[in-house]
Parts: sequence; C-alpha cells; structure tokens
Amino acid sequence: MQLVGQIIRVADVSTADCRQMLNLLRKNYDNVTCAEFDSDLDEKDWVILTREPNSGDVMGFSTQQMYNQQTSEGPIKVLFSGDTIVNPKFWGSNPLAKLWGQLTLALIDRYPEEDLFWFLISKGYKTYRFLPVFFNEFFPRAATQIPPWAVNVLHDIASAKFGDRYDSQHGIVRAALDGCRLKSGVADISQRVSDPNVQFFQSVNPGHTRGDELCCLARLSRDNFRPSAWKVIGPLNSGEFPLDPEPASGHVA
Repeated sequence: MQLVGQIIRVADVSTADCRQMLNLLRKNYDNVTCAEFDSDLDEKDWVILTREPNSGDVMGFSTQQMYNQQTSEGPIKVLFSGDTIVNPKFWGSNPLAKLWGQLTLALIDRYPEEDLFWFLISKGYKTYRFLPVFFNEFFPRAATQIPPWAVNVLHDIASAKFGDRYDSQHGIVRAALDGCRLKSGVADISQRVSDPNVQFFQSVNPGHTRGDELCCLARLSRDNFRPSAWKVIGPLNSGEFPLDPEPASGHVA
C-alpha cells in the first residue's frame, strides 16, 4: 500500500498527529523522551507527514527547520532535518523523499540569490543514503577529501547548533549516555553491508549504534541534483507548499 503525504507548518500539526509521531519514534528508537520530541518539534518550521490512506494514521514524518547562519565562508541559509522516521513496513512505498525533494526545490526557487545548504545528521545508514541518491556533490563521502570551505561550513553549523557535543575532529555529534538511538534490528547495517556508501558510513561513524550522528552537508541547487533525484521528486508545484509566512525570526542562528 502506497502512503499519502503532505507538508504542513508545525503550528498546524494536531495533537493527535503529535501523539502518533511520538509513538512512531518510540517504536523504532530507544530512549525517546517526550521533552526531547517536543523540543525538536518546537524549533522546526515544517513537518513532512506520510499517512496510511484509509485510516489517516501517521506512518512516517520528518521535521524541517530553515534558518540563517553566519559562517567563516559568509552568510548562508540552512535547511536542517530533525526527527525522521518511517514505519519499516512502508520503507518501499512512502512519499517522504519525494515531498522532501519538492520542498527543497520550492525553497531553491524562493531564495535564488542565497547560498542554501542541507545540514543532515545521520545516526542510521538509511538516512545517509539519501545523499548519494540525491546529490552529485555532498560531504563527507567515500574517496573524496572534504574541501576546506565545506569543513568550515560544517564546523560553523554544527558548533553553533550542538556546542560541546560536536566532535569537530571526526565530524560527529556525540550521543549522550542515555541518548536516542535506533532499536536493535531496525535498519540493521548488516542488511546493506555490501553497499559502498553504507561501508563508508560505518567507517566514519562507528558509534552509530549508540546514537552518534554523522554531520553531512549538501548544497541545495538544481545542478547538484542527480538524475535519480529528479525521478524521485517528479514535477513541482510550489503552490502546494506552505512556505509563507517566513520561518520564525527566532530560528536565526
């Protein structure tokens, strides 16, 4: 069964949807607290929701925040993806990637003169694999030296957002002892160990099983999207997306 999806403002997420989102996280992650879930949601601008079409129950979601960041390379706009999960039953039949891609294209159109980047932190290989599917250039990636400008941008974004938890030497946001992490058996890395991208992810983030998150960066521009991304995204109707009003001023780093 194919899920249906939508992008909505955080302020418009219903109490019932919030409860289902939290329950979905708890089914797939250990050490999920209501306070941390609320904190993640409160700082975001939009939520991508995917639903079972008959019941309307939430089967997947991803929270999205956009903000301005001053870096040593100059001012940029950052799209940051927070809590993200899809019910494993629907990994092959959900529109979350399509909707995320269409949202990014709408943002690219809205800010044509801005340097726009996706900042992704990944504690699981499935999230990291979005990068090689969608982008020609992203960092970090196998057999590629991260250029100095990208090192600087990643450092400035991650340091500002995560403070002492950010290990700049390894490009990792370190998990707390009781931090959120994928449950054993959910997206187990042994299922895709032959994939070179998965091998790379495991090599640079060996602590992913305890909740360490790899900091990743990709420029959001049309010419950075791969042909495989365009197949996922499909045609864009930017009028479908709630990009007004502007993201809250409190989201400026």
